[in-house]
Amino acid sequence: MISLKPSKQHLIIFTRYPEPGKTKTRLIPALGDVGAANLQKQMTEDTISQVKELQKMSKTSVEIRFTGGDLQGMVNWLGNDLLYQFQGEGDLGKRMERSLINAFNQKAERVIIIGTDCPDLNSQILITAFEQLEVFNLVLGPALDGGYYLIGLQQPIAELFMNISWGTAQVFVKTVEIAQKLNLSIGYLQSLADIDRPEDLNP
Repeated sequence: MISLKPSKQHLIIFTRYPEPGKTKTRLIPALGDVGAANLQKQMTEDTISQVKELQKMSKTSVEIRFTGGDLQGMVNWLGNDLLYQFQGEGDLGKRMERSLINAFNQKAERVIIIGTDCPDLNSQILITAFEQLEVFNLVLGPALDGGYYLIGLQQPIAELFMNISWGTAQVFVKTVEIAQKLNLSIGYLQSLADIDRPEDLNP
């Protein structure tokens, strides 16, 4: 793995290597194997572009947590100036929790996780999210499908990633419910659309 230590402000991007037939499978009926993979590739590259704009404006380390493909394939695709880690085993919650623990163990102080499914996520929203994270225990970016496109924390809180049915319309509400029970202060970003299903392609 390429070893780049997290800075105090750390961004983790969850993505998948764009292998036809294995990525964006819910979009394959509309776009075909190659079309769905190309969309995944484009959205990831667009996200990275916005993240690099963020890095011009604030000191932020960036880590790619990937599934599919291999390390060399990821480096060939996105370059060698990023930290790459496999997502590893477990459901989405377990994988996110593990990535957070790893970042905080390496002395990060504010950590945000995003995916690459949200074309309207831009550098300004990321800046706002990190600013909110200086005030709130938890920052969430609600997705219109009931999930979230961004989660930010000041410390790892395992309960936020447990007993949640990932990929359903209840993810955001359930996360807020858990956070409120834990008496966490919550900052909210604007709601944005994800692209996961064929109906998402026609705004």
